[in-house]
Amino acid sequence: MNAVIGIYRAGAGLAARQDDWLLPTLARLVFAGVLFGYFWASALTKLEGPFTPSTGAYAQIFPRVFEAVGYDVGQLGLWHWLVALAGAWAELVLPLLIVLGLLTRLAALGMTGFVLVQSLTDIYGHGAAPGAWFDRAPDALILDQRALWLLLFAVLLCKGGGPVSADRVLGVERARLAA
Repeated sequence: MNAVIGIYRAGAGLAARQDDWLLPTLARLVFAGVLFGYFWASALTKLEGPFTPSTGAYAQIFPRVFEAVGYDVGQLGLWHWLVALAGAWAELVLPLLIVLGLLTRLAALGMTGFVLVQSLTDIYGHGAAPGAWFDRAPDALILDQRALWLLLFAVLLCKGGGPVSADRVLGVERARLAA
């Protein structure tokens, strides 16, 4: 039994020494492979031009308000235009920053806020079923899936972009691997 515990401790020690490079690198890689395309495709549906939100942007971001004005963009104000434009650009820029590993912690924080607002809009604005945690069904589109997304962002927020990142190259993040 002591041999098994010794092997376990050695393996756990080896794993613990890898966390500063492995976790952020894998988190960025998984984000790039699973969520980057999703966010970019969504963002592109929200823009007709660099400063022109699409009708779909208002429908996605302000579903009840947009319906209340009869789907007439002209009846929406400057606030709605700014939020739709900022949301679309955030959905383009923040994922790109994460994939590049540039200002990773700030981008992860921004994406955390974005996903929280997105989730609330889906639940309260669009009437999507949030699902439930601890229900033995891992397929709730809101709570289950987005909890996993937020876990990726938490890793990046806590660990930074890792050694293969623009942050490291530019000196934004000091190498902690030498310690």
